[in-house]
Amino acid sequence: MRIAFAGTPEFAATALRALYAAGHDIALVLTQPDRPAGRGLKLQPSPVKTWAHAHGLPVAQPRSLRLDGRYAEDARQARDDLQAAGIECLVVAAYGLILPLWTLDLPLRGCLNIHASLLPRWRGAAPIHRAIEAGDATTGITLMQMDEGLDTGDMLLWHPLAIRQDDTTGSLHDRLADLGGQMVVQALASSSWTHVPQPPGGATYARKIEKAEARLDWTCSAALLERRVRAFDPFPGAHFMLDGQPVKVWRARVRPELGGAPGEVLQARGQTLTVACADGALELLQLQSPGGRRLDAAAWLAAHVDLTGTQLTPESSAPMA
Repeated sequence: MRIAFAGTPEFAATALRALYAAGHDIALVLTQPDRPAGRGLKLQPSPVKTWAHAHGLPVAQPRSLRLDGRYAEDARQARDDLQAAGIECLVVAAYGLILPLWTLDLPLRGCLNIHASLLPRWRGAAPIHRAIEAGDATTGITLMQMDEGLDTGDMLLWHPLAIRQDDTTGSLHDRLADLGGQMVVQALASSSWTHVPQPPGGATYARKIEKAEARLDWTCSAALLERRVRAFDPFPGAHFMLDGQPVKVWRARVRPELGGAPGEVLQARGQTLTVACADGALELLQLQSPGGRRLDAAAWLAAHVDLTGTQLTPESSAPMA
């Protein structure tokens, strides 16, 4: 099938690779403009652009697709490019730009979105993070015919995927990305699609992840904080403040039998660093100081004074600058 593809991060690049390997004629790739990244803040291409260029696929990077918006010239050029491409379908995966009505109406078979949840649960920008944070046992991929709403279109295919107890956003992302690539290839192999409206109840919104959320608020339960540690790995990284510096926590374990004043360091010797929460305590298993690497608790503690009895207050857990 002759298609165009719109996506930006690695999740989308996985789907693009699957479509290319399946032999689809990819007439145009849309991705977001290059962004500054790294210590030097040099402009970096998206994973989708990098892969597309390496395989000789034409790439467009409009700043917006709104014909009446601030970047109307970009939108008009993208419209002209899509019209000239003569595509049957636009496949969308984590693109990051709103698709206006003209975009949805242009392809013969419309726009097909690969969404990383079982809709209508976790509509929005961060479905993988929010599913882990909420303690969901299952998530999945939904292939959706896009409409003007926020992830409200009819479902074409869906497949569940279990969330493991040790899953981070990084590990779950990779399994979902692979599943999404397989499912979109399956869908495009069909000459017709069965449209199923989303269930009327059970919709939740997966709001965008903010850095401030990643601070460990010891007035929450240990179970919730453990899930947040996994949900914010690899970005932005759960953390607490110590001596004015953020210490990231990459692995943790709930200790329901322990307790104390929220934020009280119950144990910080040998191999154990445990902090009291509102309900139970959190044992911190892997930590990273600013400019350092990830260390297990024993190695991290060896470089610090005994913190037992220290009170990590909410103020000391302020978000990173």
